[in-house]
Amino acid sequence: MTSRTTTRTSTRGDGTATGHDLVLPRAAVAATWQGVGRPLQEVAVPGVRLQRGDALVRVSLATICDGDVLTVAGRRPGAAPCVLGHEQVGRVVEADAHARSLDGRRLLPGARVVWSTVVACGRCVECQRGLPQACATLERYGHAAVRRSWELAGGFASHVHVRRGTAVVVVDDDAVPDAVLAPVSCGVATAAEAVHRASSVLGLAGGPGLSGQVVVVTGAGVRGLAATAMATQAGARVVVVDESEPRRLLACRFGAAAVAHPQEARGPLALARALAQVDRSGRHRTVGLETTGSAAAAGLLLDAVGVGGVVVLAGPAAPGPAAAVLPERVTTGLLTVTGVHDYAPSRLASAVAFVAEQRHRYPFEELVGHVVALDRLDEGLRLAGAPGAPPRVGVRPA
Repeated sequence: MTSRTTTRTSTRGDGTATGHDLVLPRAAVAATWQGVGRPLQEVAVPGVRLQRGDALVRVSLATICDGDVLTVAGRRPGAAPCVLGHEQVGRVVEADAHARSLDGRRLLPGARVVWSTVVACGRCVECQRGLPQACATLERYGHAAVRRSWELAGGFASHVHVRRGTAVVVVDDDAVPDAVLAPVSCGVATAAEAVHRASSVLGLAGGPGLSGQVVVVTGAGVRGLAATAMATQAGARVVVVDESEPRRLLACRFGAAAVAHPQEARGPLALARALAQVDRSGRHRTVGLETTGSAAAAGLLLDAVGVGGVVVLAGPAAPGPAAAVLPERVTTGLLTVTGVHDYAPSRLASAVAFVAEQRHRYPFEELVGHVVALDRLDEGLRLAGAPGAPPRVGVRPA
C-alpha cells in the first residue's frame, strides 16, 4: 500500500505517549480461520494501534507451512478465529520510533523485513537463557486468537501488526526474490537452529563440528532441504531419506550426497546402501536431523547414527504416536538426543543471510511451487495438504 496513512498519538494523563493509532487509506484484509471444517472468513481492519516498539508491515508474499496444514486438518489444536500464517516477507508501512531490527537499526517505512514466529518479553527466565520461544508470556504469529488489540496477527493477510518483542531482520538486497525469503521465518530458520544444535554438541567434545561428518536428514520438505544445504556447506556429507521421488531428486539439488527411501530395507534406495556409499568405514555417521515429526523417522535415526552421535528432533509439533527409545541404545551408543522448536533470534538472521548468499547455488526459489491470491487461500490450503504438494504454496495479497 503506497498511499499515505493517518496517525494520531495517544497519551497518558501526564502527557507520556502510549502509542499511536494508524488509520489506513484502504482497510487491511485478513483471512480468518474459524475452526476445522468451517469456511474462512475475510475481515477488514481499517487501522491499528501501534504501541511502543511496534510496526505495521505490508505482506509481499506468505507461504503455507506444514503447521498451517496440520491445524486446518484438525491434527493439532489451534485457536479460532485466528489469522493463520507465520512465514512471510513484507515492507514496513509505519513503525513506532522505538521499533528496531535485530541488529539495532530503526525500522523505517519501506524497509523490507522478515520476522520471527514469536513475540517474547525478553525479561523472563527463559528469555534470559536465550530461549524466547519458551517465553513465559509467549504469543505466536499465526496461532493467536483474533482480538481487538491484535487483529492482524498472522501472515495470511494484506498486513501484519509486528509487535515489540519480535525478532525482525532487514533484508538490504532487494534482488532476493520473495519466494526465497518467505519460508525463512519458520522452515529455514528452524533448520538453521537444528544444524547449529548438532554442530554445537559435536564441538563440545573438541571435534570440528559437521565438517567431514555424515548427516542423515529425514524429510525433504523445506526444513529438511534447508538443513541439507546448510550441512553440506559446513562440510558434511548428507543422506536424505524421503518417500517421494520428486523430493529425493530435489534433495540432490540441495547438496545431498545420497538419498534413500524409509521403507526400503534392500535395493538401491535402502538407507544402509546410501550410508555405505558415503561412508564405507562407518565411523563418521554422527548426526541425524529429523524434520517430519514422525516417530518412525526418529527411531530410524537413532539406529542410523554411530557411537557418540547426535539426533536432533526438529519436525513440526503435533500429537502423534510415541517413539520407541531404548535406554541401552542411548547409553551404550553415547548418543545425544535433543529437540528444536522454533529458534533463537540469531538463527533467523543467519538463515536470511544463508538463503540470500546461496540462492544461486541451491534452488530455494523453487520451494514455492504454486502461488494463490489471498482470496483463494482455501484453495491454497487444500493444495498444500494434498499428496505430491510442492514444499510450499505461496499466498500473495491482491
